[in-house]
Amino acid sequence: MNGKENKVAFITGANRGIGFETARELGEKGITVILGARDKAKGEEAVAKLKAQGITATTFQFDINKLSDHQAISKYIEENYGKLDILINNAGVWLDSTSAGEKNQTSKTSLDVLRRTFDSNFFNLVVLTQTLLPLIKKSPAGRIVNLSSILGSLTLQSDPTSPIYESKAFAYDASKTALNAFTIHLAHELKDTNIKVNSAHPGWVKTDMGGPSAPIEVSEGGKTSVQLALVPDNSPSGGFYHLGKTLPW
Repeated sequence: MNGKENKVAFITGANRGIGFETARELGEKGITVILGARDKAKGEEAVAKLKAQGITATTFQFDINKLSDHQAISKYIEENYGKLDILINNAGVWLDSTSAGEKNQTSKTSLDVLRRTFDSNFFNLVVLTQTLLPLIKKSPAGRIVNLSSILGSLTLQSDPTSPIYESKAFAYDASKTALNAFTIHLAHELKDTNIKVNSAHPGWVKTDMGGPSAPIEVSEGGKTSVQLALVPDNSPSGGFYHLGKTLPW
């Protein structure tokens, strides 16, 4: 398959959960998918599952918090495909601790938890995007999808009538609010190009992070990311969406 003629997508944290489902759905549409995975063996196992379904996939050992990995994946994509059509910034962490009867522990959130959360969910995500942007600019229709969360919506977090009003995980929520700001600012910078940048709320999904009580099955978790990865050229950029519905910032 010639990467210069066919679409190529890089998805971080793609060996399981939402990232894997995103890779599967994109692959089913004929897109070559590169699965970023911290564990090489788990990445290869995920690729084997996709290939068994006839999907063109490969894995790349990648840790969002290792800047040397950012340069390595950029070099790999450049040498093998010449461009990058889709970047799905899927990898993320939840390090906040919540105990029964004490849901909001903002005043007890440690600097260590804040820094580690922002490193994974914001700072190093921004660096990766900046590193890969030259390759995305080589695509005839570049798409950047930032996996955010409805918990990052300041509008809903501050509204007592909102369904998430009582859900307060300070480090995680704030990192997603910052990520949404990145989406807005990068989309504005690229508004006169063929690149679309949007934030996705996948929903509360039954993943290792979401837990077994989540209402959305993993098989449904990648749908918003896939939609935003494939939006047409006349679609908006710099928005916040869940399954086609606009969410408030």
